[in-house]
Amino acid sequence: MAMSGFWNRMQRGLGLVMAAGSLLVAQGLLGVARADGLPKEVRIGWQKGSPIQVLARKQQALETRLRQLGVNSVKWVEFQFGPPMLEALGAGVIDVGSVGDTPPVFAQAGGANLVYAAATPSSEHAVLVPQNSPIKTLADLKGKKIAFGRGSSAHNVALKALAIAGLSFKDVEPVYLSPADATAAFNGGNVDAWVVWDPYFAIAQERYHARVLIDTRDKRLVSSAYYMANGDFASHYPQVLAAVVDEFAQLTEKAGHHRAELAAVAAEATGIDQAVWASVFQRGDFVVTPVGETQIRQQQQLADSFLALGIIPRKIQVSDIVWHAPATP
Repeated sequence: MAMSGFWNRMQRGLGLVMAAGSLLVAQGLLGVARADGLPKEVRIGWQKGSPIQVLARKQQALETRLRQLGVNSVKWVEFQFGPPMLEALGAGVIDVGSVGDTPPVFAQAGGANLVYAAATPSSEHAVLVPQNSPIKTLADLKGKKIAFGRGSSAHNVALKALAIAGLSFKDVEPVYLSPADATAAFNGGNVDAWVVWDPYFAIAQERYHARVLIDTRDKRLVSSAYYMANGDFASHYPQVLAAVVDEFAQLTEKAGHHRAELAAVAAEATGIDQAVWASVFQRGDFVVTPVGETQIRQQQQLADSFLALGIIPRKIQVSDIVWHAPATP
């Protein structure tokens, strides 16, 4: 399907969420400021597949931290994947969320009111083929069907992996599928390769014996995930946002020292085997940092590549929406 059609659908979806956000504002249901300049409530977008968020929610880490600032309510709003979360974030329906590298590019190109608040290493991604596939190198993908989620972080990894072999999307047949649908297509022989992230990457290896052509341990494919915030929230409540980011950073560092326990928490939340999560966390990095020049450069390269391919409609400057935490008193 044409990229223009995809973009139009995203724009319509964004418009609906923004309209819903405007209605909530009009009805006085959003977390408006109290007389002391603090929000009545901080709303966090989360996904069951994001273990740090699951852990924070389970331990009520943000509730405890924000209560010290005088914010007595934290609302957790669940999403299935990144793009709808950023639509809600840009519309002011939630205040903070965490996504991969690609959704923020689409959101900024669509004019969403959001900022990059912090960075964390992306989950591992891979280009996978069936164990007995004749495909041995990235160059062998020419003319083949490759499954990945359109607009997802795997979209970016697919683009970079093909470029390493001197190929582009014009040289292959992209098949845009969610991880669940791609699993069936991959195992059914309906696609030749699959680009996906953990834990689906680990599941494909352990359950289906998928073979890795390349993964994001190759520095040419490296990227980041991001904590994003609504632009107005970041502007009005910088100290609160700084506390949220700092709490996630501390929790992430601690989780890196207790990976077996985190695997148990993730397994309980998702129903995915604890052994799979243990494999995921074994190859993960556990750190949250400010968004620096490296991440800005990565995101700008992604945005420029998507513009050249006609995937986004206009040029954007990633640095325009990078938030900087206030100086500590």
